[in-house]
Amino acid sequence: KTFRPRKKFEPGTQRFELYKKAQASLKSGLDLKAVVQLPPGESINDWIAVHVVDFFNRINLIYGTMSEYCTERSCPIMSGGLKYEYRWQDDSKYKKPTKLSAPQYMCMLMDWIEMLINNEDIFPTRIGVPFPKQFQQVCTKILTRLFRVFVHVYIHHFDSIINMGAEAHVNTCYKHFYYFIREFSLVDHRELEPL
Repeated sequence: KTFRPRKKFEPGTQRFELYKKAQASLKSGLDLKAVVQLPPGESINDWIAVHVVDFFNRINLIYGTMSEYCTERSCPIMSGGLKYEYRWQDDSKYKKPTKLSAPQYMCMLMDWIEMLINNEDIFPTRIGVPFPKQFQQVCTKILTRLFRVFVHVYIHHFDSIINMGAEAHVNTCYKHFYYFIREFSLVDHRELEPL
């Protein structure tokens, strides 16, 4: 229920080309701080859209690989240690911030993000269709909530990640995510305090 199939970019589209550039840069062993910078002449909203979808795919996969260790019993509250608790609010079913277990929160989060990135009014895929005015605000909210997945995984389940031998992958993904959100000031600095 918490694992989603990867969202793909249509071959031949501008976003597919940007995605290929981003992937090629990552695989080339370049400095991740340089890799996240906007390529000359490219649209910032396209660059952000490509990365939001890619981070959704990667973080969903990370959580999916260790979700068997994140149960209602082991994680009755979505948190990042004793100091940070994350409540769910989505303005439809949960109009007020609501305590949820970590698995419930993750399921709600992945459903919510999937709904947003599949919404053509928010993440347009056709050439010439502009992004909405609130696009970067929506992306900030998505990325802030995805950051919370890293917080939970690192603080509560990193031993499981190590046991699976996946710590290098998780660390690289986190580092890429962190440099990206810092490059474009997409997540409030206070949200980053847990890590």
